[in-house]
Amino acid sequence: MDNNLPGSGGSKGGFGSLFGGAAPEYSNTELAGVPLTGMSPLSPYLNVDPRYLTQDSDEFILPTGANKTRGRFELAFFTIGGCCITGATFGALNGLRMGLAETRDMAWSKPRNVQILNLVTRQGATWANTLGSLALLYSVFGVVIEKARGAEDDLNTVAAGTMTGMLYKSAGGLRGVARGGLAGLAISGLYALYSNWDHLKGRSPTHF
Repeated sequence: MDNNLPGSGGSKGGFGSLFGGAAPEYSNTELAGVPLTGMSPLSPYLNVDPRYLTQDSDEFILPTGANKTRGRFELAFFTIGGCCITGATFGALNGLRMGLAETRDMAWSKPRNVQILNLVTRQGATWANTLGSLALLYSVFGVVIEKARGAEDDLNTVAAGTMTGMLYKSAGGLRGVARGGLAGLAISGLYALYSNWDHLKGRSPTHF
């Protein structure tokens, strides 16, 4: 029996109708006109509208009423921990440099190794404590300002940075407060400018 006879399509349709309908059939001529570089609004291969498979926006599984971005309180732990690790790494490298410079006239021996190790640990702990304290103050001020204003923007960043510098240098009197405030204002202002650089240039920021 020849399966290509016109009557053979009826048997396929009969089995298809038994289960609620048969899938549409396309000839080779119709399939040859489908472009390979992109999908048509209704793909004859999948019989599914590709528009349902394309997502124009990111999808997140979040609790009801939650924001898609983390707030300052959630970022505070990451900020403090990152600053402590950065300070410890920088301090250790600085202590190694100082130890090698101070003991360059000594021969390689146990006393020299102990002295270098002491400088490495001391400088690492000092820098980790310093940057960790600054990050803690900045995070606390940021959270308080955000709760007080009821908004999250770059003004909170600049204000928190300025107040952090002022409080950290408050032991140096009014001149120390002024210097610390200016340093905090400059650093936080540069960070705010960097985070909004794409917006200032008229481009949408890239998210990874």
